[in-house]
Amino acid sequence: MELREDASRLAGKRVVVTGGSSGLGEVVAATLSRGGAHVTLAVRDLQRGQAAAAKTPGRVDVATLELGSLSSIKQFADSRTEPIDVLINNAGIMMPPLGRTEDGFETQFGVNYLGHFALTMRLLPLIRDRVVTVTSDYYRSGSIDLDDPNYDRRRFNSGKAYSQSKLADLMFARELGRRLTGTGSRVRSLSAHPGYARTSLTSHVGSVAFRDIDKVLGPVIAQDAAGGARSLIAAAVSDLPSGTLVGPGGLFHLKGNPVVAPVAKVALDEHMARKLWMLSAEMTRVPINAPLAAS
Repeated sequence: MELREDASRLAGKRVVVTGGSSGLGEVVAATLSRGGAHVTLAVRDLQRGQAAAAKTPGRVDVATLELGSLSSIKQFADSRTEPIDVLINNAGIMMPPLGRTEDGFETQFGVNYLGHFALTMRLLPLIRDRVVTVTSDYYRSGSIDLDDPNYDRRRFNSGKAYSQSKLADLMFARELGRRLTGTGSRVRSLSAHPGYARTSLTSHVGSVAFRDIDKVLGPVIAQDAAGGARSLIAAAVSDLPSGTLVGPGGLFHLKGNPVVAPVAKVALDEHMARKLWMLSAEMTRVPINAPLAAS
């Protein structure tokens, strides 16, 4: 079933988009603001965020958020006072060389996953409608090493680290949904993946082989940022239950109209999801039993 992408459904609502200054986030922010939403671009580079906001129609503001810094996440969350209808956890990096965040986490696990986990937990008391967490179809090849998620001891592989972070995103979105439902909350947690979208995200990729393949196949089987953003927009506006994954419905889920996507078995392990949740709470030192916003 193809999903609606009617941005006007969020008219008058307040939306926070991480990584809103470029790529998918910029398209999502512009689309929702044109539909009447009040959008906050939560960005690492304030100057780039302001430049993006200047060319985005409607009500848009910009705030600094460094997802690789727990102190920055806390500062951003503490500065929010008004209710947030939709939080879109979009920002991310893809397959860079081994690096560490300010708090010592492997960069992809820290930015793509732990940063959004901490942000969501700190903002949860303000959220009234839903959280949309962006994953990637790379999650299918992922596995989570709870004993060494940050590659402190095992040999680093940028592709495996990326897949781990995106599997963690999906498992978090589903676990959050179960926990929200268990409290009787009407706040929903969904996830979305953009398919094969050619954006600035791939600028971080260190693999020469990946870049060579992208040069050959990208123009044929990929879609642009606007195409990839469609799944995120559909997840933000469609009437779907918690736990839903939205992705492109075309060949191999690489591009096409957004649909409810099947979730691979690797992401269905609820026992692993609970263990990941507790480990993440310990690592990020955030409250995980915060009161929910009145809905």
